[in-house]
Amino acid sequence: MNLVDIEDRILFEDNHLIAINKNPSELVQGDKTGDRPLSELIKTYLKIKYNKPGEAFLGVIHRLDRPVSGVVVFAKTSKALTRMNKMVKERQFNKTYWAIIKRNSELSSGEFRNYLVKNEKKNKSFVVNDLIKNAKEAVLEYNMLDSSDNYSLLEIDLKTGRHHQIRAQLAARGFPIKGDLKYGAPRSNPDSSISLHAFEVDFIHPVKKEYVQIIAQPPNQKVWNYFFYKYEKGLYN
Repeated sequence: MNLVDIEDRILFEDNHLIAINKNPSELVQGDKTGDRPLSELIKTYLKIKYNKPGEAFLGVIHRLDRPVSGVVVFAKTSKALTRMNKMVKERQFNKTYWAIIKRNSELSSGEFRNYLVKNEKKNKSFVVNDLIKNAKEAVLEYNMLDSSDNYSLLEIDLKTGRHHQIRAQLAARGFPIKGDLKYGAPRSNPDSSISLHAFEVDFIHPVKKEYVQIIAQPPNQKVWNYFFYKYEKGLYN
């Protein structure tokens, strides 16, 4: 295990929480593939760094799809996990994403409100009529931040946390995320990622009661670098 790699990607850490910049292709939590998830890597990192005699505690607060990058926050104590889970349920844990789509002149800012149904066999969500059985409301707000010659950058404030929500809602309107073959993108990204990045989370610390804002730099790829450079110059403020 490369401890330096984990340490280099830590965005925030105290006695209660740890946040890391997830790479595309990493699992947040174990699944049927059997691949070692990020949660297990961080537990090992904590055990070694702090010389813990037993297994380190680590609670999964929220998840990102495997091909998605960005900030993920974990709890280091059961108290923090219980309180953070409550905040997530009560929508007091705010998540902002960046999504790259094909250059678009139709979108500026607004809200998408749909009903989604998850197809378990296809591992895919579909926009449906609200009368469909098991349909769940999905709400997001979006703002067009910028465009390059070929692509546009959307900032998305996620109001609900449905399965593949951003991917499904954008695709349903004809705006699939760059590289997202499952939802209609014309070609894949070279690393099999999709150009969706969990850019920021903010919340009130569950123990210290202080405001916490965590920002994750997008992957080191040409199109991401173009937009992030302009962000760093303050051009999106």
